Amino acid sequence: MKRLIRTLGTAAAAGLLAACASGGGGTTTGGGAGPTPTQTQPDVVWPVKTREHVDLWLHGFALLQEDTTFVPFFKRGYSTNMIVLKNRANVVTQLDANRERLRARLVVNPQLINAQFVPLSFSNWADLSQAADLLVRAQGDPRQAGSQEQANAIAFLAAYFPTGADREWLRLFVQSLSDESTRFYHSYWTQQQRERSNVLESVDTQWQGTYRPRMQKFLNNTQQAQGEILLSLPLDGEGRSLTNGKQTNTLTVTFPDRPNDAVEAIYVIAHEAVSALAAVAVTDNITPEQRRTGLGERYQSAAAVRAGALLIQRTSPEILDGYMRYYLRSVNRPVGANVQTTFTTTFALTDTIRDALIRQLDVVLGGI
Repeated sequence: MKRLIRTLGTAAAAGLLAACASGGGGTTTGGGAGPTPTQTQPDVVWPVKTREHVDLWLHGFALLQEDTTFVPFFKRGYSTNMIVLKNRANVVTQLDANRERLRARLVVNPQLINAQFVPLSFSNWADLSQAADLLVRAQGDPRQAGSQEQANAIAFLAAYFPTGADREWLRLFVQSLSDESTRFYHSYWTQQQRERSNVLESVDTQWQGTYRPRMQKFLNNTQQAQGEILLSLPLDGEGRSLTNGKQTNTLTVTFPDRPNDAVEAIYVIAHEAVSALAAVAVTDNITPEQRRTGLGERYQSAAAVRAGALLIQRTSPEILDGYMRYYLRSVNRPVGANVQTTFTTTFALTDTIRDALIRQLDVVLGGI
């Protein structure tokens, strides 16, 4: 879930120093060491894409943070697998060398985890790293910018990195990721795109041919009529979503390993599409005390999973069993004798939150 609602970010990224923009539908978009040309399909509704700079950024977080969330951000074992691959290739990068310094700041300021959303507001790595450099040189002050576009970029990033220590963390993180890309990640990512091209094609075919048309009414009625789907190598069941209005939404979801697993991306798309609705249902039905103790956050995670199941049940009931099994596997729970019972027990909600989800879906889907 973890949906971010932003308007400033898109303006900052779009206008930043007239940097190269990337686009397209059903294609791969680069952004590691430099921009990669893409084909464009401007008329595609909710195209399925990949973006290297988004994966590079999330890859960095996956190697640094302790993923202790109920529904994990990253695929189980991702960090270990990457370390094994780098060791096998005898590769050591600045991300490895600076790992303990970067991790230490994440412990001091856990809010830095929210910066996982940052790359969704930038077209490529060049834009993002240039904006980070502007922020550091301006010491977080938009008034030090040379143009309104630069001021927007500085203000956007300053919201994530408000202190000098946070900005130093960003500087070191970007520097480390640049080296990580050059020495390891760009070649790894490029190879994965080749090997999984049939997976992307299968996800795109299923999404555009079957599941998007079934979900489009829900998307239209929740101000998500258009946007893009990004398949991301590091992500698991907890996606990354950016809402900027009816036409500029981004849902970043898991990139399945095999064509036979392509439907897993559909599961996470449904989960992400309902996340804002789930957040409202929880916020409106918990006490201040539950909010203070962190129980509301746990409910919000469970509510997004349950709401995704409700959306799947209403629009594509034939994959509901697979959806429930996928999220039980994501949180490392055995299915047991009855998948539905295990699912509702694992992702437990109060009756008031559950009923609120059902009512909201009824309204949005118009009784379907």
